[in-house]
Amino acid sequence: MAFLSKSSLALLLFLLAASAVRGQRLSHKFYSRSCPGLQPLIRDIVQQALRDDPTLGASILRLFFHDCFVNGCDASVLLDDTPFFVGEKNAPPNMNSLRGFQVIDVIKERVESRCRATVSCADILALAARDSVALLGGPYWAVYLGRRDARTASRQAATLNLPPPGESFTNLVSSFAAKGLGTRDMIALSGAHTIGQARCSSFRPRIYGDSNVDPSFASIRRQTCPPLGGNNLASLDVQSPTVFDNKYYQNLVARRGLLHSDQELLNGGSFDFFVRSYSLNQTAFFNDFSSAMIRMGNIRPLTGSNGEVRLNCRKWN
Repeated sequence: MAFLSKSSLALLLFLLAASAVRGQRLSHKFYSRSCPGLQPLIRDIVQQALRDDPTLGASILRLFFHDCFVNGCDASVLLDDTPFFVGEKNAPPNMNSLRGFQVIDVIKERVESRCRATVSCADILALAARDSVALLGGPYWAVYLGRRDARTASRQAATLNLPPPGESFTNLVSSFAAKGLGTRDMIALSGAHTIGQARCSSFRPRIYGDSNVDPSFASIRRQTCPPLGGNNLASLDVQSPTVFDNKYYQNLVARRGLLHSDQELLNGGSFDFFVRSYSLNQTAFFNDFSSAMIRMGNIRPLTGSNGEVRLNCRKWN
């Protein structure tokens, strides 16, 4: 039997430890000792923001989606442009539409004053998204933590990875599958559109060109979205635009989905079952949405010694 020298043994132990750190798993108790009271602190700030403007809940949730779908859940979407790269904020799917950054800034400032250089912006965004949903009447789930922050962002990656509002069902399935998410996950996560708004440019092709649209719904939407020009906002769910519920799926069954990509979820195929099920059973939707959010939050997180914990979410240290 061969024996290792002390130096070789030390090197082996170091490499094993480094490997364990790189492969570190997320945990919902990650900050229980290093930053106790973190989650109530974040919840209180989000709650105050939603009192002032309930529409910010959808914006914060959208930030998390748009972060995770571009190179993983690493807070790259929060980075401002620098002389070295053009970030995700100015990619076509995000430009002049992403908002809620100021809420994340306030959270980060408060967290830093309590737990210096400890909590990542990526984890703050994940928790703020969960709290936004729960505070607007949606489900609450345990957020797994331990992500670290990226030092760069990519306008090109955001342009290529974020599904457009005119996407087909087949392409939506492929887009989500590329992130390790199944069709059921995609349909459940699309239910985030039970809150939030879209610009006329995003739904104009649907209300003027789609055949599977309720005529009265299209007529109402055309009143504020002309065939040419104008870019007014409309609620994705006109029944309860700032309440997280299952009305989105009821709208789809009634052919009142605002975006083409929304209505594509009810396309006559075998997966129509989930849309109809969620439209009748809010609990089923909430359960599947929570599970899908946990899976989405685990898309390529930076952990261990990868990335950093930013002191300011808008720039790398």
